[in-house]
Amino acid sequence: MKINQAQKQLQTYIESEKFKGYDPYDTLNSPIPFHWLGKWGPVLAIQFQKRNPFNIRKLLGIKKDYNPKAMGLFLQAYSIQYQQHKSEETLQKMEFFFNWLLENRTKGYAEYCWGYNFDWASPVKFLKKYSPTIVVSGFVAKGLFEYYQATQNPKAVEVLKSIADFVQNQLAWTKNKKGYCVSYSTQATDCCYNANMLGAELFARLFYLTKEEKYKELAQKMTDFTIAYQQKDGHWNYSVDTKTGKERTQIDFHQGYVLDSIHYVNKYCGEKEVYSKALKLGAEYYFTKQFHPNGQSIFRVPTEYPIEIHNQSQGIITFTRLAYLSDKYANFAETIAAWTIQNMQSKKGYFYYKKYLFYIIKTPFMRWSQAWMLLALTELNKAKNG
Repeated sequence: MKINQAQKQLQTYIESEKFKGYDPYDTLNSPIPFHWLGKWGPVLAIQFQKRNPFNIRKLLGIKKDYNPKAMGLFLQAYSIQYQQHKSEETLQKMEFFFNWLLENRTKGYAEYCWGYNFDWASPVKFLKKYSPTIVVSGFVAKGLFEYYQATQNPKAVEVLKSIADFVQNQLAWTKNKKGYCVSYSTQATDCCYNANMLGAELFARLFYLTKEEKYKELAQKMTDFTIAYQQKDGHWNYSVDTKTGKERTQIDFHQGYVLDSIHYVNKYCGEKEVYSKALKLGAEYYFTKQFHPNGQSIFRVPTEYPIEIHNQSQGIITFTRLAYLSDKYANFAETIAAWTIQNMQSKKGYFYYKKYLFYIIKTPFMRWSQAWMLLALTELNKAKNG
């Protein structure tokens, strides 16, 4: 009952904000020309804002906005809700998300694709606003799939096929004896495990819908690549430079992404023993090394703090989806949810961003916090209530 109530309060907040909000990475939407400070100006501005316990976005001229990935997550969550309870009000919101996504695809590409609604800068790359990525497009695809399951609107399958064309035609690929890996964005050739698996999951879902063998082959070749890089204890690092073999170590919620996608490749393409073995090993690592028994997540192994809402939400989602592997996972999804509601939900319904040892960043980010928690609680409530 408490989980159901938390979901209702969150959804009321989200709808009161009309699905618009701030984002941890939206600093460069400010009219302030941070790039005048050179390459490091935008990078440092974003990193400062991520850690700032005070929300000064209004002072910086940053406005609340729709985020394409959030809209994909909302489409997914509301479509799951609609499959349980055929509400006309829910259907109307689903159609709003669906039409918004079609109208706000990234311009300049023949295929459907999406990127974030802000410029993004790191020490190694710069992505312009709406520059399309496999990650944003992949999560939109999950929403479109659930929307199709709920409505049988053939336009959704057409768009899913178009996203697959984008992944095949516009992103660089690495192909070797380990398998296939698709790049994160159109800007560089790279190998990020969770991004690659989002592509694999897209192709797996399309195989399920169309029975076209080409999609199954791509899904499995990409899964083969990612599983080849699983560590002996079950975890994945973040990415690999295939020329040097050097991996970037970052063990956090992305572990859940990878596990989810392997689960769906197995579900939609037919179970393979090697995938199931990797899934079980990875899930056990996720369970034992990335969470405390009380449901509190670890930020990035082995760093404890801050407790991050995305780690919490992903834990709920992954252990709900993998409950068939172990009864303890189903129970643990509820444990994570209870801890998160108790410690990170505002009385206004939204969820906080980060909880440090001595303070909390309470800024209600729409994509990073609210959209993910809505999906998490929706899936958990569905699993609990049938």
